[in-house]
Amino acid sequence: MNKLKLRNMLDSFLLEDIGDQDITSEAIFPENQTGKGVFIAKEAGTLSGLDIITEAYHLLDSRIEVKLHFNDGDQVNQQDTIAEVYGPVRHLLTGERVILNLLQRMSGIATMTSKAVETLNDPSITICDTRKTTPGLRLLDKYSVITGGGKNHRNGLYDGVMIKDNHISYCGSIAQAVKKARAAIGHMVKIEVETENEEEVLEAVQAGADVIMFDNRTPEEIKAFVSLVPDSIITEASGGITLDNLAAYANTGVDYISLGALTHSVKALDISLQVNDGEKK
Repeated sequence: MNKLKLRNMLDSFLLEDIGDQDITSEAIFPENQTGKGVFIAKEAGTLSGLDIITEAYHLLDSRIEVKLHFNDGDQVNQQDTIAEVYGPVRHLLTGERVILNLLQRMSGIATMTSKAVETLNDPSITICDTRKTTPGLRLLDKYSVITGGGKNHRNGLYDGVMIKDNHISYCGSIAQAVKKARAAIGHMVKIEVETENEEEVLEAVQAGADVIMFDNRTPEEIKAFVSLVPDSIITEASGGITLDNLAAYANTGVDYISLGALTHSVKALDISLQVNDGEKK
């Protein structure tokens, strides 16, 4: 994860929460009062975003010491100690909520991605994400998918051409849309076309698409469509695929399965910060 981008994001997130000051912590605790905090996993899952603990606390106070017990991508069990922090109490508490919000969300995404890979149980197919991320959190969301064993689709509208049904409707045909896009982009940019039936798949192949997506198709339809696509063209399945039916898409021959649910319907992993007044250990 890009540390400069992360620090800029954390700076903004902390300012949003703190405003002018943390009235409660600063009213109760003197600057020199120190304590220890322990991040505890309240349920089993896959961790992501551990750098946030260090980076966020160091933005608040460089004196805070952070000891991580795990790495991103590691599995934790209930009651495992994820990290220990030691430093001024007022700053430990000021950063607590922002850090937990991000750590819980990112670990939830990594956990769901890991479950998706395990559920599919087909190493020939790669699980990937979509652009269905929370605005402002895409960098963190997509990083979490990677730590959970998945891959990233487009990062945004800027790094890949994806011709969807509405583009095709306005343009008139897949062939015309691909032709116009190819003429406008550089040789390093790939073109993906979304298809819904055999006719569209064949048109996308003929137009020279680099990637063909099968949108909202059954496993049986996908198997049939894959047989129409040359090996030189990447295939992807998306739409209507969830953890509940994902296993049915194994052995369909598709290269990628993209799941919007990895980021837009994620359940945060339950993590808490327990603090005490004791000495550092």
